[in-house]
Amino acid sequence: MTTLLALCGAAAMASSGPIAAAARRVGPRRADRLWVLLFVVGASLAAFAALLALASGGDELRAHAPFPVGEVALGLDALSALFLIAVAGLGAACACYGLAYYPAALHPDSAGRLRTAFGLASAGLAMVLLARHSLVFIAAWETMAVSSYFAVAAEDRDREVREAGFLYLVSTRVSSLCLIALFALHWAASGSLLLVPLGAGQIAPQIQSALFVLALLGFGLKAGLVPLHVWLPPAHSAAPTHVSALLSGVLIKSGIYGLVRITSLLPEPSPWWGEMVLALGVVSAVLGVAYALAQHDLKRLLAYHSVENIGIIAIGLGVALIARASAGLDTAALALAGALLHVVNHALFKGLLFLAAGAVIQRAHTRSLDALGGLGRSMPATALLFLLGAVAIVGLPPLNGFVSELLIYSSLLRMVASEDGASWISAALAAPALALTGGLALACFAKAFGTVFLGAPRHQSVSDGSDAPAAMRAPMVALALGCAFIGLAPFALAPALRNACEAVLGSALAPLAAPWRAISGVALASLALSAAGGAWLWLRLSRRPAPRTVTWDCGYAAPTQRMQYSAASFAQPLVRVFSSALLPREYGSAGVAPFPQRSAFHSEVVDAALDRIVLPSAHAVVRLAARLRVLQQGSVQQYLVYVWIAVIALLAVGGVGR
Repeated sequence: MTTLLALCGAAAMASSGPIAAAARRVGPRRADRLWVLLFVVGASLAAFAALLALASGGDELRAHAPFPVGEVALGLDALSALFLIAVAGLGAACACYGLAYYPAALHPDSAGRLRTAFGLASAGLAMVLLARHSLVFIAAWETMAVSSYFAVAAEDRDREVREAGFLYLVSTRVSSLCLIALFALHWAASGSLLLVPLGAGQIAPQIQSALFVLALLGFGLKAGLVPLHVWLPPAHSAAPTHVSALLSGVLIKSGIYGLVRITSLLPEPSPWWGEMVLALGVVSAVLGVAYALAQHDLKRLLAYHSVENIGIIAIGLGVALIARASAGLDTAALALAGALLHVVNHALFKGLLFLAAGAVIQRAHTRSLDALGGLGRSMPATALLFLLGAVAIVGLPPLNGFVSELLIYSSLLRMVASEDGASWISAALAAPALALTGGLALACFAKAFGTVFLGAPRHQSVSDGSDAPAAMRAPMVALALGCAFIGLAPFALAPALRNACEAVLGSALAPLAAPWRAISGVALASLALSAAGGAWLWLRLSRRPAPRTVTWDCGYAAPTQRMQYSAASFAQPLVRVFSSALLPREYGSAGVAPFPQRSAFHSEVVDAALDRIVLPSAHAVVRLAARLRVLQQGSVQQYLVYVWIAVIALLAVGGVGR
């Protein structure tokens, strides 16, 4: 019942774009509303099915198909349901937001294909979560990957968008090749295309390790783990903002889901699996937030924070794998619960931040942090919602980011206290790295919020105007309420998290060892303190209004709007701390004379993995291909000779093998 209901929801989401395109004669505005209506109905069906599965345990659908497919299975368990709720909830919010942000009347050339791609990407992701058969999984994965490419490249007249889309497309091809190899090896070792748990001793440990490495490459590339993240910042910044929110909030989580699902099927995980995932998580979290600090582009800043939060999730998964290998199910469940909860939390607060950023971009027509400023006066609702998302993402109470990060911290501390083998050393190193990540995230969002919403407008074009329309604010309010609900009442999710952990670990678990009531108490206390502080400040200002003056005059008698801290100057000290990893580039020089006539200075940080590894390697392959082009003569006779040589070589190799 639950699987069939979720399947109907996915079908409604997939068909929403084509049906709206067929009804375009009724007018662009009505076509937009029809698309949103169909998509929200499908998302609601999927979310309802997921809630039923979390309560009842879910079910499966099986059917026989012709050879070589065999028996096809779809299923919805608690693990899939947890991800499906995030997909349906954030997808519906982004679709509603798109009514005002990307209407067909203003984008007649691209709105139709964007709607179709958006619906197919969401439905493909839902089918990935339902798939219990290798070929169904690959088909759903390809649907999600290819359709999301068209969503990213919707505004393909822009060269930056085309380049980002091409990089994303190449990355998805590499990811898919790894997954095809993964499922082919799984079929060869197990003799089945069904994705079911394998028995102990059913496949050799070496094959299990090979399956894990392929899964880590294929799914890690989609998730954006460092150094496999190179496609993520360009794609997130180039896509329309509500597509960026969907990409960051749920599509990259398909990599997390795939990694969790595949490792749950393998019966004997090795400790080094968890050590590797934990190490990649630490590197991704720290470098992700360090790169975010150095960004001048608002959407690229948020994109690098996706890398950071994927790293936080990977830390939890790494601890869970290590604990599972040593039969520490309580610690494994706590770490896994923190990671899965952070998946949902990140969908909420990152979706909120991207949608708020989209309102700013639509209002100011720029993503440059150094061109913004003072928008808190003209966009107070958007500023407040962005601030709530920032508080959530840095892990402060009373919002949801605090809860999931606390669970991951608790699992790290439990592992350190156990002193089991050498794993406790890794946990002891990961805990301060996670704390460092939180501190840097706080600095980064202080920079982002300050430069965008506080101070004075740096350009006249953003000094006047109004807030985002209600159609854009309503989805942001819904996501903010979700952040507040989980932060204030996390115990409401405890049964769902326990069921999801049982689906992964394959055994019944005791209640999660998490102080739910204490977490709620801390959240309520922090909320009360914040309310009291706000009331005190309001009373003080109402009795004696503060004078209006410039934010910072830099010692000048007649300051201008440009004489205030920029995003680059705010983050420069921290960027220099990480200069050995970020490799910042500086152009020009600041004037050092007492009265300089003219000087210029500019700094930028490019992605080292992309700029120093991926692009040089790609250029080397292109040069090699150009040299081999001499073999392409256009002569059929020469091509037949090539085929003959290849056949002889294969026969020779086969004879040597015998």
